[in-house]
Amino acid sequence: MDKEYRICKKCIMDTTDPDITFDEQGVCNHCYKYEERKNRDIHYDEAGQQKLARIVEKIKSEGRDKEYDCLIGVSGGVDSTTVAYRVKKLGLRPLAIHLDNGWDSELAVSNIEKILRSLDIDLFTYVLDWEEFKDLQLSFLKASVPNCEIPTDHAITALLYHQAAKRNIKYIITGGNVVTEAILPLHWGYYNQDWRHIKAIHKRFGTVKLKSFYHLTLFNWVNYIYIKGIKWFPLLNYQPYVKEEAKKFLLQELGWRDYGGKHYESIYTRFYQGYILAVKFGFDKRRAHLATLISAGQITREEALREMQKSPYLSEEMLKQDRDYVIKKLGLTEEEFEKIMSLPVKVHTDYPSNAVLYDKLRFFVNLARKIATHN
Repeated sequence: MDKEYRICKKCIMDTTDPDITFDEQGVCNHCYKYEERKNRDIHYDEAGQQKLARIVEKIKSEGRDKEYDCLIGVSGGVDSTTVAYRVKKLGLRPLAIHLDNGWDSELAVSNIEKILRSLDIDLFTYVLDWEEFKDLQLSFLKASVPNCEIPTDHAITALLYHQAAKRNIKYIITGGNVVTEAILPLHWGYYNQDWRHIKAIHKRFGTVKLKSFYHLTLFNWVNYIYIKGIKWFPLLNYQPYVKEEAKKFLLQELGWRDYGGKHYESIYTRFYQGYILAVKFGFDKRRAHLATLISAGQITREEALREMQKSPYLSEEMLKQDRDYVIKKLGLTEEEFEKIMSLPVKVHTDYPSNAVLYDKLRFFVNLARKIATHN
């Protein structure tokens, strides 16, 4: 029997997350987990600012004789653009890294070029081999699992680590943050750094050998974290970050332009989140993003509910354009795409992975993450 529909009384998370639970007041587990993360990871207070100053001074000191003292990933989105601006304001000398997976919108490219030129930040762009990456993306679509963004997310992390090690840079400053990203149900995705899982899906459904795809094995992790001593620093957790205010500031000061949705700087991501997830998998990632903003006090529950009444797409015309573009770029026919959409829904545990190993070694995995991240 299907679970009775319920929605949180405090945020807007609902039973489209099959693992959601509610307390006697109707408040969901995601609200409580947000508070835990806020108390643990947000450092806006005086002690946090002192810690920020120490970390910045350490980055400057360790990078004094190098061309760059840190790396930042850039996508053209609001989070990474805000990081680029704030890093420069702190007096750091970053190298911006961009992964071109073939799906950048013209607006994304324009934003990246305009912002980095204005901030005087050098850019290194790595272009993925399209035939390899297309085959990997198709493999995940055919695997019928809900997180088909794993190949991109994995490659971005691998690229940043690789470039940091190659250039002997110890710090990667990231746009990941609590106040806009803390809530995301585990059932809606899977850990994107599991190379065994990626290989297993590609071996089953792929046809092109992955010769140049950036990836991370367990050995790579140990090398980068323990031997190379490379650390990630979530800067936006150390300075107040209000999304709408950040957008207005970037627009006014740097000429940045909005995409209309989180991660919509990628045409594939826009279509995947705005269409495939809802139609095939029955959930809308906007719900988690908006629930996080409610928990952060940046929007009201009523505003979020009104937003959810809107289509993820600005127009039906844009949806049709994206659909036609994605199908054609992936080399599919309309019939082949519909066949993929009609495949039975799977979960990531239906395929080989390191999930059991990670669970058995949870203490060491958490320790490695703690060592790898300045929190």
